[in-house]
Amino acid sequence: MHPFRAAAEAGDHEAIEALLADDVVFTSPVAYKPYPGKAITAAILRAVLRVFSDIRYVREIGGAGGRDHALLFEAKVGDLELTGCDFLRLNDNGLIEDLTVMVRPLSAANALAAAMAAEFERVEREAAAG
Repeated sequence: MHPFRAAAEAGDHEAIEALLADDVVFTSPVAYKPYPGKAITAAILRAVLRVFSDIRYVREIGGAGGRDHALLFEAKVGDLELTGCDFLRLNDNGLIEDLTVMVRPLSAANALAAAMAAEFERVEREAAAG
């Protein structure tokens, strides 16, 4: 089991943050521009764990020791079910340098966008606090 998967399923914010490179880039399924940096990425992922319920990973793609991994998950936003994938790229130190998330269906992606918009003021405060 990939450590990111284990940390996300456990809701362990500190373990997730420890897996992020300082120069990580997060690409959201609902925002146009990527978010560079560990502080903002960690804050966004904390918000995602507040917004999602019943998150469970159903498949991992990528070999042990490889740099690229795809982690397929299912979760709920409100009462809508969604399917998504976390695409991870690791740096030479084994830390996540690139994290891209995609979700479907559109109705759930729209619900996620609305829920994250409601969280974003808090995300910005948390990121600024470091």
